[in-house]
Amino acid sequence: MGVGPRYDGGAGSAGGGRDFGGGRGGGPGDDAEALLRARLRLADEQIETPPGLWGRIRDPGAAPAPAVAALPRRRPYAVALVVAAAVAAVVLGVWWLVRPGPVALRPAGPPATVKVTVYNSERACRTGRSLECALRLARDPRAEYAARGNAAGRVWHGDGLAAHCVVTDGRMVRDEEGVTSTRWYLVTTGQGVRGWLPGVRTRNTREVRECPEGER
Repeated sequence: MGVGPRYDGGAGSAGGGRDFGGGRGGGPGDDAEALLRARLRLADEQIETPPGLWGRIRDPGAAPAPAVAALPRRRPYAVALVVAAAVAAVVLGVWWLVRPGPVALRPAGPPATVKVTVYNSERACRTGRSLECALRLARDPRAEYAARGNAAGRVWHGDGLAAHCVVTDGRMVRDEEGVTSTRWYLVTTGQGVRGWLPGVRTRNTREVRECPEGER
């Protein structure tokens, strides 16, 4: 019928061996796609790399990165030392409050004895310890000061005495300068002599407790 010879010598050999359709046929769509691919390939080949680009990528530059200051951190052992010191202080304070042993309670008011210094108004008797310059300690602050039996001992200017107490209603005594006083101090000398010193024979400025009835 002549069909076979016309098919074999027809479209299969018309292109002279060129295949623009990628093996899918030889229609107009295949030619447009091949042309687009050729243009993209040409454009890609025409793109030029900027000078020095690869060098800048390999070497980012000598500029140092900004330094980040690290915040100080508390070291564990430092915190432990602070805690240990606080605990030790608390323990020491508790021990001080409850420590064993007797606690001496001081009574309110003046101390048991107060130091007083003998004062002689006669300047000539402020040195030396002659009998003429001796001052009398009395046995009774209400008896006559110069009475023969009212002598308990002798003291001199500058002697330090321990005053136990004072009476304010004793016999009035006047010294060589005209100073008078009814105050009498119950004192003890450094040698253990106990007696009453007239207030005019000292210049005491410290508080001394009043003598109770049993010591008057």
